[in-house]
Amino acid sequence: MMLNTQKRLKLQHFLTIKNLQNEQVNSLIERAEYFKAGGKVLNYEQPVYAVNMFFENSTRTHCSFEMAERKLGIETIPFDPAASSVKKGETLYDTLLALNSIGVELAVIRHPHNEYYRKLVNLSAAQKLNIGIINAGDGSGQHPSQSLLDMMTIHEQFGGFKRLKVAIIGDLTNSRVARSNMRLLKQLGAEVYFSGPEYWYSQEFAEYGTYGKVDDLLDQMDVVMLLRVQHERHQQETAFSTERYHQQYGLTLERYERLKKQAIIMHPGPINRGVELASELVEASQSRFTTQMQNGVFMRMAMIEAVVEGRNLGGKR
Repeated sequence: MMLNTQKRLKLQHFLTIKNLQNEQVNSLIERAEYFKAGGKVLNYEQPVYAVNMFFENSTRTHCSFEMAERKLGIETIPFDPAASSVKKGETLYDTLLALNSIGVELAVIRHPHNEYYRKLVNLSAAQKLNIGIINAGDGSGQHPSQSLLDMMTIHEQFGGFKRLKVAIIGDLTNSRVARSNMRLLKQLGAEVYFSGPEYWYSQEFAEYGTYGKVDDLLDQMDVVMLLRVQHERHQQETAFSTERYHQQYGLTLERYERLKKQAIIMHPGPINRGVELASELVEASQSRFTTQMQNGVFMRMAMIEAVVEGRNLGGKR
């Protein structure tokens, strides 16, 4: 029987990875690995109610959070932005106030605006919103749960982060995954490199790693982290060619053969097959694409539990 002896993280909200200490990151990884290995969840004496509010399209993150909530025994309230009062002009704060008033205690939110959560958690004493916010992605800012499930996947493979060489390749400009991962990877002791079109690389990335050509980096890397080309954000770039991108920056079959045998390929999804990587490589032996999705459920369980514990929801356990 697996013992539940870990010291669990307690948070009021889960908004960004910026303030996470290494000890907290390792605690979340340990807890997620405990869940993945079949460890028992806490039994809540009272129901905990959550809502998943996705104002941008999502498959993996949305369904993964809902699966994590169900595994934890949390009740979820259906919410569809297209069928809500948001369409009548209701603010995000007022929508949450309404949900909070009927008993919702946690809100998982993906929103197109960077740092949307600041207006929700920095409230005046006169305001009554009392709900835990878990950030499922804000614009081009942060993606805490994707970053942490990526850290879990790397830890699972290598047992740590120090001196690992990680290349983040692709649409850096628009990637909240890149911004979250580069920060945590450097903090945890990995060496970070960037590649892809140079016009998608800017000085904000230089603090965390160095830029190099794809073909100069690949055979040195332990982790090759490919980013989705966000076509919806490049509508002005009429000359963009998916075929040319794949040949210049993508993981082709030829480039795959140059990887170190212990190296792993990662991608946050959804994948543009034949753009970021050849379709044949999505489920290749060195790909961790499906593993990342599996780990997402367990890491999100750990994140949700941290907020449930921090807010003392569910009564005594």
